Amino acid sequence: MSRPELLSTRRLNRALLARQFLLERQKTSVLRVLSQLVGLQAQVARPPFVGLWTRVRDFERDDLLRALRSRKAVRLTAMRGTLHLMTAKDAVALRGALQPMLSRGMRSIPGSRASDLDLDLDALDAAARTFFGRAPATFDALRTHLKQMHPRGDERAMAYAIRMQLPLVQMPTDAPWGFPASADFTLAETWLRQAIRTDTAPAHELVKRYLAAFGPATPADAQTWSGLQGLREVFEELRPKLVTFRDDRNRELFDLPAAPRPPEDTPAPVRFLPEFDNVLLSYADRSRVLDEKYRSKITTKNLLVPGTFLVDGFVAGTWKVERKPRVATLTLALFQPLTRRSVTPLEQEGQALLDFLEPDAATRNVRTGRTS
Repeated sequence: MSRPELLSTRRLNRALLARQFLLERQKTSVLRVLSQLVGLQAQVARPPFVGLWTRVRDFERDDLLRALRSRKAVRLTAMRGTLHLMTAKDAVALRGALQPMLSRGMRSIPGSRASDLDLDLDALDAAARTFFGRAPATFDALRTHLKQMHPRGDERAMAYAIRMQLPLVQMPTDAPWGFPASADFTLAETWLRQAIRTDTAPAHELVKRYLAAFGPATPADAQTWSGLQGLREVFEELRPKLVTFRDDRNRELFDLPAAPRPPEDTPAPVRFLPEFDNVLLSYADRSRVLDEKYRSKITTKNLLVPGTFLVDGFVAGTWKVERKPRVATLTLALFQPLTRRSVTPLEQEGQALLDFLEPDAATRNVRTGRTS
């Protein structure tokens, strides 16, 4: 039996960039990109717009807003128990495969809240369906309602259990980025006009979708992305339909046979990633896109993940926008000095990003400096 082909870190990097539409902006639809990426993390409303802007040629804010308002894209709890923006089709199809992870998260509430999980979950589910069935509402309103129903209970634990068990979607509004800071939720089956099954489903299709977006990868990588456990067995069952490689640490990597794996010298343009982009959150080993020595710079104590930018395919710094009444400033914090040949396209792409984010600012400035 021949030894699996060795894929260098740069080759893995280019495979990731190709599948994430980061080698070249695509002239395609928002829904196709969301489908290919299996969603965009959406803990905050704005980042998915940036994630699409950096991947889709001539992307405009209204392109995503129309998909949301037409109910073809939805914001809901998905991978890792976090809010994601997904196609409605994937939200329905993949929920069953994700449910074991969501149920496990529901049971892992810290001990001070665990007693609330002794409640009849079926009764809690029914109460939540009735509550959200009357009218869309925020989770603050849900917690108030639960406190009235169970004065001695922990309303936050009960609300969290509902969030993990009951399929809910956030309702888009006329807010600039589609959702206000505290958005209303409604029943997914009501919004999408179809039943959403929450009984456990096999994860085989989910794993194949992961590999299409992030492969070649290990079972541990897929578990990091999804939050699911025990995916090694699924990979083994899929092995006859997959191809295998090894990395420079001799780990076995799995992939779809026809998935793109460009040469390592494929040019990679400067690209900006939004906060919480899944490119940084979908591997147990992030070395294909982030040097380990910089990991602490993008992992904060409060679990925030800043916006980052890629130079030659790898994370080279972070970015943030500050807005004053008439002036918007994009600050680029470099991890290490870059050549002028790299800085020029970085600042040009940064200027384009700032124009997209702050079109009504009279003055838009890009500033470049080193991190502390």
